[in-house]
Amino acid sequence: MMNLGLLLIRLVMGLTFMGHGAQKVSYLFGGSGVNKTGESFESMGLKPGIPMAVLAALGELIGGGLFVLGLLTPVSAILIVVTMLVAIVKAHLSHGYWNAKNGFEYNLLIASVAIGVALIGPGEYALDALVF
Repeated sequence: MMNLGLLLIRLVMGLTFMGHGAQKVSYLFGGSGVNKTGESFESMGLKPGIPMAVLAALGELIGGGLFVLGLLTPVSAILIVVTMLVAIVKAHLSHGYWNAKNGFEYNLLIASVAIGVALIGPGEYALDALVF
């Protein structure tokens, strides 16, 4: 049952994380596209905005995709955690903890899950189990 639980966690979190990456550079899932995201990043001091938005999106798409597959799980966790740390520091920390007030609750949860899965492993239903 543990392996099914890990698979569920990886699928839901990884796919959600990939969706957030897609939102940054396109209009998928209600996204604002790369230009608006770039403007938003610039306003937070992440310059130049468009390249930083693309970099964040790549981190979310690649990190989330690897997480879903259970492939290179420590690498996927690092991509996810670094992306969330930047989001916490640049966008959410000043708003406190709770997500309802744009705080860092959601970002911390994602980073914690990524670290937890990396520490215990992605489970039997993962490509890491086949490769390593």
